[in-house]
Amino acid sequence: MDELNRKSVMSLLKEDIYDILINTGVTISTAESCTGGNLASLFTYFSGSSTFYKGGVIAYANEVKTNLLGVDAKLLVEDGAVSESVVVEMAKGVQRLLKSDCSIATSGIAGPLGGTVDKPVGTVWIAVVYKTKIITYKQQGDDGREINIIKACGNALRILKEVLVDKY
Repeated sequence: MDELNRKSVMSLLKEDIYDILINTGVTISTAESCTGGNLASLFTYFSGSSTFYKGGVIAYANEVKTNLLGVDAKLLVEDGAVSESVVVEMAKGVQRLLKSDCSIATSGIAGPLGGTVDKPVGTVWIAVVYKTKIITYKQQGDDGREINIIKACGNALRILKEVLVDKY
């Protein structure tokens, strides 16, 4: 994206994804940790989104990941909350919980605190699940908290677009 901001990410959703979701009847749900509801906010910004957006869970705490989304606590200990295995389980969990066709999950370190040598600030794992197809993406690079979150939303929507365009 040329100018990375909320408006550019909203444009991606409106111009490239919204019509596919409206016209195909595909439903979607979100499970967000580091994006803190920003994906849900993007989906619900446009009128008519209730036809495809089922809802979301902001699973900031590990207890929410395990108790509500069904993420295995062992994965959180062994792989950490910011891992491919955890976002896949988060996405599957919200898809199951809200009975949606498709789901997106995010977990990462938006910053400025919380980074480690292995998982520096700006590391975000994203999973998109469509029925039984799973696509994951690891975002890296610290551009500051706000941009890290916007980038994660943009990358999640980019992956969703790829999945939907591939199917429809």
